[in-house]
Amino acid sequence: MYIHAASHYLPTEVVGNDHFTQLNGLSSDWIIERTGIRERRKAAPGENTNTMTLDVIRRLAPKTDLSTIDLIVGATYTPYDTIVSLAHEAQHCLGIADIPVVSISTACSSLLNAIEVVEGYFALNKASRALVIVSEHNTAYNNEQDKVSGHLWGDGAAALLITKERQSEDDFVIKALLTGGAAHTAKATNAVVLKPNEGGVVMPHGRDVFINACQYMPKASLQVLERCGLTLADVDYVLPHQANLRISRNVMHTLDLPEEKLISNIQYLGNTGCAGCAIALSEKWDTFQKGQRIVVTVFGGGYSYGAMLLER
Repeated sequence: MYIHAASHYLPTEVVGNDHFTQLNGLSSDWIIERTGIRERRKAAPGENTNTMTLDVIRRLAPKTDLSTIDLIVGATYTPYDTIVSLAHEAQHCLGIADIPVVSISTACSSLLNAIEVVEGYFALNKASRALVIVSEHNTAYNNEQDKVSGHLWGDGAAALLITKERQSEDDFVIKALLTGGAAHTAKATNAVVLKPNEGGVVMPHGRDVFINACQYMPKASLQVLERCGLTLADVDYVLPHQANLRISRNVMHTLDLPEEKLISNIQYLGNTGCAGCAIALSEKWDTFQKGQRIVVTVFGGGYSYGAMLLER
């Protein structure tokens, strides 16, 4: 499989840490020390998961031919409409009839699970050109008054055009992809939850999330490299789920890789959920060189996890 093109969309409103200082007394230095976040984006009134989907499609359209898409996979844990999913919104926008349209959620690891769904369709010869869209409207579900996690979240979306065959020399080949679940662990099902009828997203066991994320992301990264017969010496960049800069740095330390190889956007976007890694890939698309390898690794609520090795 190949990633042929990428796009991203970020709302225009920037929310700095001073907002939370005024709101609940959390200092900017305190937030930066614990999360690395200095600011985040917030969707405007009238914007939502589905409208951001349309925005990333508009940004992707000039880069590739979307008329030949034969599969759409959408991913989010912050849906605007639980019936007309963002994937259906995408199909309606593109006007392509009679193709599979799938929407999934495995929390913040949904990007890799969405790509794995594409892998399955490709393997069964049911599709050859897939549109993957990840879109999160965290601020619609977030309680800003929550001093534990209210300052973490940001909004944004990204799109990837994935093909079965190489389309150009600039494509990224997906060398290996794996996902898993660690919900067998003691606090996995209540460490971070989003129950819309019970007050939105909360993180009562943030420390446990931190510990498991720091364990599973390096583990998955090493496993995906092993599948390809490669080692950490062959890695140019690591792109971890954008949950917490301390987690990302811990992952790099565990892998014994320099921070110069870390790709991170949480400092200015906050935690954009399953969209974070795809946004970063789109942001840096033109800077990657031929032959470079990137490990994308994720960890989400419910303790889903995964890793993917890309090579340009």
